[in-house]
Amino acid sequence: MTLAVRKDLRNIAIVAHVDHGKTTLVDAMLKQTNTFSSHGEVDERVMDSGDLEKERGITILAKNTAIEYSGPSSEHAVTINVIDTPGHADFGGEVERGLSMVDGVVLLVDASEGPLPQTRFVLRKTLEAKLPLILVINKTDRADARIGEVVNESHDLLLGLAGDMDQADIDIDALLEIPIIYASGRSGIASAKEPANGSLPEGEDLEPLFDAIMNNIPAPTYDDEKPLQAHVTNLDASPFLGRLALLRIKSGELKKGQQVAWMKRDGEIKQAKISELLKTKGLERNPADVAFAGDIVAVAGIEEIMIGETLADLENPEALPIIRVDEPAISMTIGINTSPMAGRVKGAKVTARLVKDRLDKELIGNVSIQVLPTERPDAWEVRGRGELALAILVETMRREGYELTVGKPQVVTKKEDGQLLEPFEELTIDVPEEFLGAITQLMASRKGKLNQMTNNGSGWVRMEFNVPARGLIGFRTEFLTTTKGSGIANALSAGFHPWAGEIQTRPSGSLIADRSGVATPFALMALQDRGSFFIPPTTEVYAGMVIGENSRPDDMEVNITKEKKLTNMRSSTADEFQSLTPHRNLSLEECLEFAREDECVEVTPEAIRIRKVELDPSLRARALSAKKRANQDSA
Repeated sequence: MTLAVRKDLRNIAIVAHVDHGKTTLVDAMLKQTNTFSSHGEVDERVMDSGDLEKERGITILAKNTAIEYSGPSSEHAVTINVIDTPGHADFGGEVERGLSMVDGVVLLVDASEGPLPQTRFVLRKTLEAKLPLILVINKTDRADARIGEVVNESHDLLLGLAGDMDQADIDIDALLEIPIIYASGRSGIASAKEPANGSLPEGEDLEPLFDAIMNNIPAPTYDDEKPLQAHVTNLDASPFLGRLALLRIKSGELKKGQQVAWMKRDGEIKQAKISELLKTKGLERNPADVAFAGDIVAVAGIEEIMIGETLADLENPEALPIIRVDEPAISMTIGINTSPMAGRVKGAKVTARLVKDRLDKELIGNVSIQVLPTERPDAWEVRGRGELALAILVETMRREGYELTVGKPQVVTKKEDGQLLEPFEELTIDVPEEFLGAITQLMASRKGKLNQMTNNGSGWVRMEFNVPARGLIGFRTEFLTTTKGSGIANALSAGFHPWAGEIQTRPSGSLIADRSGVATPFALMALQDRGSFFIPPTTEVYAGMVIGENSRPDDMEVNITKEKKLTNMRSSTADEFQSLTPHRNLSLEECLEFAREDECVEVTPEAIRIRKVELDPSLRARALSAKKRANQDSA
């Protein structure tokens, strides 16, 4: 066996926690290597191509770009394939696929926040894959930067993860000697020399970062005697070419028009033809005639190809290992819209067949979700890594014109040796000291156990909890209210542990419309002392729709359509409408958090509403009585 080296190529992934500046740094790398044409108009955060990604400021899908580098750190032109991976653990399936395509990792850490749970998540995946690492301390010009402490925290995290993994072949000395680059992605400057806290690094460009990549990330190696082997790591679609398979060629070469062996997940081998071969340059894919080992390319012509499958030599097919992802922890029921207002949006997709086809389509490109049948033919159980990943799926479908009924998120449990297990999370909370007692109380009610508390003397406290994933459903809204919007909470999967017992999540009840009609200002003003509302005046409502939050624990049915009886007498309170308290406009995630077990969320392209699963009040009362009797009997 002879190992050959592709000196003209580097494949790297940029990994970090949410909002630590990955996509902004990639922007600067693209601009400084003149990857964009001089007359081209370039947006900010060009790698966040989806509308949801731009709105939320987070990366959801792993994407790749190719940078043509020909600077002083290399004697010849080098193509750097950069995979921009999501920083949120809910999109871990994307991270694992991204790491399977690369030979090294650039770890980005915020100079103020330091390593956070999702940094730990992507770093653990990197160490498991035994990939070389470059540490980049980003945003050194932040006013609250603490660069030296963050470097020490990053080293502690690396050593801690290496110790937890207990892999004998991890070189501890090498982990402590990883190259460190100090950068400001927004300014497009990097340096190997540590700057003062809150100041820009020395230098004028990102050359020190490119130098670290050239010298520390190995060029792809391959066995030049082995036949073709290519791993499908992602899927895309083109309106002209149909389905595109993104793949990393492990050995051999791939040509346009070539006949290959398509090795499927179930072990079946089929013959397939590569109708089109595309290589990435910048953000564009350009046609190519041939690609070699180490290249990351897209191919067309195989309509039913799936992630994790292998394209191999027709005469000597050898399969590569299938990509495995972590188990789902959260599930929710997604079905057709069954509310009285279903089908009112012109052109909306309302049938079960259309919803099922869309969920099946999502399965093709998203390896970290599962779709299971339920007792009803028009609803399905969708499982994913976290609440955010499932909410993103529902929001995407809403924007595509689907009408849905979405159930409250539930945890995925399993039994081992007769014991019921549920998923737990490692929750890291950063709050001002004044909220310490309130957060401890909040976490205690959700069965959270405090593992560690750190006070770095800046008026902020970092607390680390072990908490059931159930306890984090609906946690975010209450947490932000408790900390007056100043708290930061991040969670990471901590595996399955024994069931923690009953958790009371929401202390307040719901205000429910008792009849159909239009909400009137008169009724809203009369009822505003009872709680807060989710709807403005003149909103159409129906019986069983949740219109607000009750200030007391029980649900309350109210007549929100009551009108003021008019007389010929002039009223002295005619201008009282101005004193109506503004309604709370809930997002999809907030609606999913707010909903109780007997409630669901109605999602249409034009509106998001919370409603009772059972709209009939007499049937709801009967079910509540039966539940109370069952609780008394069990007690």
